[in-house]
Amino acid sequence: MTTTVNGTAASDEALDLIFRTARTHSAWLDKPVDEALLRRVHDLARMGPTSANMCPMRVIFVKSPAAKEKLKPALDAGNVDKTMKAPVTAIIGMDIRFYEKLPQLFPHADAKAWFKDLPEPVLEYIALRNGSLQGAYFMLAARSLGLDCGPMSGFDNAKVDAAFFAGTTVKSNFLCNLGYGDPGKLHPRSPRLTFEEACTVV
Repeated sequence: MTTTVNGTAASDEALDLIFRTARTHSAWLDKPVDEALLRRVHDLARMGPTSANMCPMRVIFVKSPAAKEKLKPALDAGNVDKTMKAPVTAIIGMDIRFYEKLPQLFPHADAKAWFKDLPEPVLEYIALRNGSLQGAYFMLAARSLGLDCGPMSGFDNAKVDAAFFAGTTVKSNFLCNLGYGDPGKLHPRSPRLTFEEACTVV
């Protein structure tokens, strides 16, 4: 069975993979994730739209034991074990001077001029909104390619920024563990709001 939107069909199996049966994982199988797959995840995620195609998301894939140890002091206690055991932890960051790339990304207008003189808190808000949108695309891309995700915000942003983004204009947004989750250690899915509870048609 397929669901059709604007003439393009997605199978129910695909929708299950990306949405209905996808879960947030905290326990991981001992199965590596190679760089080629991470590249495929990014190649899909980068296609999602952002305001003026600003694409502020920047990602550091933490894979090596040394990099994991570098990340460890920034984690909340409850997130240490799951993160150390995950094959990969993606630091989803955002470049607050995203406008520097706009001549490349939005060449048909002087979009850099729209943003370059804005105060830093405003730039950070814009980058956060669009970077979070890209982070969601990133997780959907990962799931569509067979990876499981464990997104989290339980960490010290300042420590992560000092350890991984020092000397740059990038700030951390959230972390996302990646790999192949252990289905035997999942909790029952929590409820979701119904259409009637969450939506209004006017």
